[in-house]
Amino acid sequence: MPWSPTSWRERPGLHQPEYPDAAQLASVLAELRELPPLVSSFEVERLRAQLADAAEGRRFLLQGGDCAERFEDCRSPLIAAKLKILLQMGLVLSEAGGRPAILVGRIAGQYAKPRSAAFETIGEMSLPSYRGDLVNAASATPDDRLPDPRRLLKGYARAGLTVNFIRALLDGGFGDPGHPEWWRLDFARDPSKPHFREYERLVAQRRHRMALEGASLDERAAFFTSHEALLLSYEEAQTRQVPHKEGWWNLATHFPWLGARTGDPRGAHVEYLRGVENPIGVKIGPDQDPVALPELLDLLDPRRVPGRITLIHRLGADQVEARLPAIVAAVEQTRRRVLWSVDPMHGNTRLARVPLADGRTVTVKTRRFEEILAEVEASFEVHRRLGSILGGVHFELTGEDVTECLGGASGVGEVDLARAYRSPVDPRLNDEQSLEMALLVSRMVGRGCFGDQRSREYQFTPSAGRADPRS
Repeated sequence: MPWSPTSWRERPGLHQPEYPDAAQLASVLAELRELPPLVSSFEVERLRAQLADAAEGRRFLLQGGDCAERFEDCRSPLIAAKLKILLQMGLVLSEAGGRPAILVGRIAGQYAKPRSAAFETIGEMSLPSYRGDLVNAASATPDDRLPDPRRLLKGYARAGLTVNFIRALLDGGFGDPGHPEWWRLDFARDPSKPHFREYERLVAQRRHRMALEGASLDERAAFFTSHEALLLSYEEAQTRQVPHKEGWWNLATHFPWLGARTGDPRGAHVEYLRGVENPIGVKIGPDQDPVALPELLDLLDPRRVPGRITLIHRLGADQVEARLPAIVAAVEQTRRRVLWSVDPMHGNTRLARVPLADGRTVTVKTRRFEEILAEVEASFEVHRRLGSILGGVHFELTGEDVTECLGGASGVGEVDLARAYRSPVDPRLNDEQSLEMALLVSRMVGRGCFGDQRSREYQFTPSAGRADPRS
């Protein structure tokens, strides 16, 4: 079937909201089509070239940010904190890992989330599930949970404000690799913190290298945006042709990705993504049939464009050895060069019961630092053994001092979950946990393989209580 930005409408589309007012939705989408793009095709091409380098082992992809952005968090301190932690992690990966880091944020568009159930019970009410601020509100009232197409315009506006603020910071010198001290969050200024000295050593190493070599254009921080291409009407409205270039470009983001629950080759999401020129991330969950992967890749990348496909496996620490080898083998047999990345967050989601000050107990999702790390370690080992290159990591994280994930050197325990649990959907690594993770991952990148040098700082033991990773 010939492709067009609307051809996805002829296919079954999962996780699409049912708007009560079709005329209002049509009016909003018509307005979106006339608004300026949020990113440029030149930036998209630059990212695609860098991802092609990462697939060959010359760069390393760091993708991270909120599980689901909220409109209320479009504030300069929070945006700057996200940018700072990603810049810090990028510095660590580049200096200790020996490969320039590609910085891609889950930001400026990650406002929608697929949900396992259409309804959820809150108190004594059954309400439509919260699907992210792009669709409805988290507040537990029937009116607020109705899908509202005006939120698409608000999401576009918030994404634009976020992108422009990040560009202003970087263009103003905030991302200057010669001044990494500008990126420090408060915890990274405290000598009592576990990784202060190691981070300071890498900062000094960066300064020394820049003094010897001088800053080049290639080394100045570039920052790219990404989000799951979930709400296809929103993505379609910002899919454009550009002068002097062939094809169609999704100019709402640099790097859209295909979720693990929308990867049916005959589905609407694959139909949409196969026609845009952007590089595409493809999430691979534990239910993925390896035999079906070649067909999916042929649909998404028939021309085998370098940098086009990033495969992001999210299997769970206790499933990597059992499932990843067959997935890698199925792709490698096609002699197709893809970028492999690991998302160690979604497959390691658990449930915890948290006591509140008023005596009530609530159940929340959480993740354990040692299990997240274990999935990264196991993934590096499998790729090393099979001769493929693990060229990226994908984290849900924040630059804030939240208490949503357990463990790490900062010692977040279950009793701390009630103190600063702010995510409306999935738990994120906090600022200290994120930098610590980058330091540990950088050692794996620098070694290229484990052998007998596998990190023993955290011991992973599979345990009960795992939540549905698709939620």
